[in-house]
Amino acid sequence: MEVMLLKDVYKLGRAGEVKRVADGYGRNYLIPQGLATLATPGALKQSDRIQAAAEAERARLNIELTAVHEQLNGLQLNFPVKAGETGKLYGSVTTQMISEAIMESKGIEVDRSQIDSEPIRALGVHAVGARLTVDLIPELTIVVHREELPPESAFDQVVEELEAAGTFSDLQAELEAEEAEAEAEEAAQLMEKAEETSAGELEAGVEPSGELVEDTLLEAEAPAESSEVPPQLSEQEVEGDSSMDVDSPQEEVEEDDAS
Repeated sequence: MEVMLLKDVYKLGRAGEVKRVADGYGRNYLIPQGLATLATPGALKQSDRIQAAAEAERARLNIELTAVHEQLNGLQLNFPVKAGETGKLYGSVTTQMISEAIMESKGIEVDRSQIDSEPIRALGVHAVGARLTVDLIPELTIVVHREELPPESAFDQVVEELEAAGTFSDLQAELEAEEAEAEAEEAAQLMEKAEETSAGELEAGVEPSGELVEDTLLEAEAPAESSEVPPQLSEQEVEGDSSMDVDSPQEEVEEDDAS
């Protein structure tokens, strides 16, 4: 559905703009909250007026909240928590907790809906925005650390994670280099084998085939064929079979004499 924004909406647009949104988002949130209206021809005629009024209000708020932005931008808030060995919290740090921490630290009221963060469920250092206006969004540093350790331990964990990621990347690159080296060595061995075979044929007075190198290289890829040779009968076995299957001419002669 298409709606016209009546107020600035974070990550969506500014007042007076027409936006296409999901039906549920528009009907269940934007319109009931007075943030937008259906983009009908009558509403669109009011867009210029709405934009002008919104720009004036935005400029006023930006001037009024600039000092607040300066106080909050870069503010560090520490949250001692209980967590497991993997760093996962037994619970979470919510936007309500961050809002209360801002009030306790600076005496500034920031509604939880203005805190741009999902519940934090892991130890570490997290950057979180606080939406004062669509233009003023100070960034807070949320330090989540074990309650029995100082806040600095959360920064140490970030360093360890970065070092672990670097170690993994180095190991992966090393394995890839070793694999490439092994493939190159195998190709060199196959080429050497092909050259030796060609040289042997030349010494024997046989003209080497032009496809010798290619056939040798393909040898490694082609499935090995069975090298078993059907067993051959010995001369004795052949003679024995012949005496059983074929009548001797001498015996035929003797039979004729007897008759």
